[in-house]
Amino acid sequence: MLAEGYGHRMARPFWYLLGVVALAIGILGIFLPILPTTPLIILAAFAFGKGSPRIAAALEAHQVFGPIIAEWRRLGAIAPKFKAAAIVMMAAVLVFSIVMGFSKLVIGVQALCIAGAAAFILTRPSSGS
Repeated sequence: MLAEGYGHRMARPFWYLLGVVALAIGILGIFLPILPTTPLIILAAFAFGKGSPRIAAALEAHQVFGPIIAEWRRLGAIAPKFKAAAIVMMAAVLVFSIVMGFSKLVIGVQALCIAGAAAFILTRPSSGS
């Protein structure tokens, strides 16, 4: 029992750091369409739940991020407007890469990753938001 509590305390900094990184990259994703905001905010909420309950509660109470986190936890769902935004942004990044003349290998890898991410997003249930 004592070792279990000790292990949990030792893991808290890892979860906290993961939450900070996921939240920072997720916030950058608001401004940079290359980064997926919604999955990173959900990851940050999960990590903060284990590393910093105070920050997790603040994130869950946030006007924009709170409903996204709640829908994911309740239903594993992503609102249609967030699905559409994610797909449009991913497509825009791919088109941008093609227009910029990136190599076929880079575009191929990017297209494969985008297809996987799009498949994941589109196969999640839709929430009412």
